[in-house]
Amino acid sequence: MEIQGSYRSREAERASQGLLRMDEQPVKGPPPGDGHARMKASSSRETIVKVLSRAADDHRFLARLAENPHRVLREYDLTPEERAALARGDTEKIESWVGTLDERLKTWLKVRLAQERW
Repeated sequence: MEIQGSYRSREAERASQGLLRMDEQPVKGPPPGDGHARMKASSSRETIVKVLSRAADDHRFLARLAENPHRVLREYDLTPEERAALARGDTEKIESWVGTLDERLKTWLKVRLAQERW
């Protein structure tokens, strides 16, 4: 692992000095380690908050979500697990991903849980 990191550092240094030939350009791609996974997790958190925020602010969206959450949530780039948690109104699971939600962002979750009572 250190060798790869050192290699990338030397490549970057050589590239900044203009010492790389055109056929010797540094390899592009996600950063070493789980950087890509962290970016995806951050993106997922943002998407979940976006859905909850829209549900709190847009009564038509909230009605569509209440009518068929699985269909509405397909419009968003979420994992199946995230879609299922949102569709169920699983506050605990959602807060484990995004942190504590304020009352406004809990609007959809409260509506969903109220539907379960009937």
